[in-house]
Amino acid sequence: MAGTCAHVEFLRAQPAWALALAAVGLLVAARAAVRLALWVYAAFLRPGKPLRRRYGPWAVVTGATDGIGRAMAFRLAASGLGLVLVGRNPEKLATVSEEIKGKYPKVEVRTYVLDFASEGLAAGVDGLKEAIRGLQVGVLVNNAGISYPYARYFHEVDEELMRSLIRVNVEGVTRVTQAVLPVMVERKRGAIVNIGSGSSSIMPSDPLYSVYAATKAYIDQFSRCLYVEYKSKGIDVQCQVPLYVATKMASIRKSSFFVPSADIYAQAAIRHIGYEPRCTPYWPHSVMWFLISILPESLIDNVRLGMCIKIRKKGQAKDAQKKAQ
Repeated sequence: MAGTCAHVEFLRAQPAWALALAAVGLLVAARAAVRLALWVYAAFLRPGKPLRRRYGPWAVVTGATDGIGRAMAFRLAASGLGLVLVGRNPEKLATVSEEIKGKYPKVEVRTYVLDFASEGLAAGVDGLKEAIRGLQVGVLVNNAGISYPYARYFHEVDEELMRSLIRVNVEGVTRVTQAVLPVMVERKRGAIVNIGSGSSSIMPSDPLYSVYAATKAYIDQFSRCLYVEYKSKGIDVQCQVPLYVATKMASIRKSSFFVPSADIYAQAAIRHIGYEPRCTPYWPHSVMWFLISILPESLIDNVRLGMCIKIRKKGQAKDAQKKAQ
């Protein structure tokens, strides 16, 4: 009792500003503890949603012949969903289709050939809309995307590359979403997963990849707006923002702890479908996101610029070697 009274007297003796500062510190610490607990739960404990039961029996996956798209197609098949695989190469589509059927004999797999970089994109997406007519599409994974062959300054980006980046990464995602969304609205349930990039959502800038980063920033905001528009209609829209994944597009062959294989990334990605409107499913990437967020932006900019200049020099050397041969 005496100790309690002494404690009360001690608090009374403190100036008001000190008590206010202590209260603010306590609130900040409590908020940080809650955020940490929620992150641990989401990263390691939270179960994935039963996709087929929650959203429907079919999934559409674009860019399904390589990398993240291919890996997510296999994971969706493991969840029991029928698949509509979309890509530009009919031979690769057929190969992936047969591989999935061989591993999951009960899963129905269809393919649709669509070149997102072609001038006939609008007509191609209209054809996709007809191809999925009558299917109860519950999940859409907008994975198709392209980047630069290697880093380059903006004035070095040629017209063809610029047009392709915008057509594939912006127009393609927009049109496919608009084609599939009415089916979900009619059924009052669905999940749309748009694959963004840490270059626009995590890094403060991505110098020498400016157009690519800008197209992925579009995906980020596009997803957020659709999340707000359609949440009340039973449709979950999510932008996933990985950092480096060992894929052909990233020009990384060997995976590591911070650079997962496409399959390891997809395993985490499937578990996160239907939750936050923006997320980094692979937990080491989210740790890197936190570390990047607390460092000065100017430092990150300078480090990234130095990395990209080196990538540019290597790319130019390869181009020069090809021309010489």
